[in-house]
Amino acid sequence: MFRSKKIKKDVFDKEILDTIFHLRKEWSYLEGILDRSVEPSESGQFDLAVTKAKYFYLIREAKIRNLSAIK
Repeated sequence: MFRSKKIKKDVFDKEILDTIFHLRKEWSYLEGILDRSVEPSESGQFDLAVTKAKYFYLIREAKIRNLSAIK
């Protein structure tokens, strides 16, 4: 019974870390596009803001859960 809960927590923790790495790459990609743009679109700026918000939310969640990518 308790082992199942631990497995679910481990899977969820790994998913959080994977999502953090994915969002960081997406953030860099969007930032690069907007930097090279002559006139950045509003939708591009909105996408960048949403990606940053998700990233920082998951970073905060990882800190609460004491997660580390280095083990």
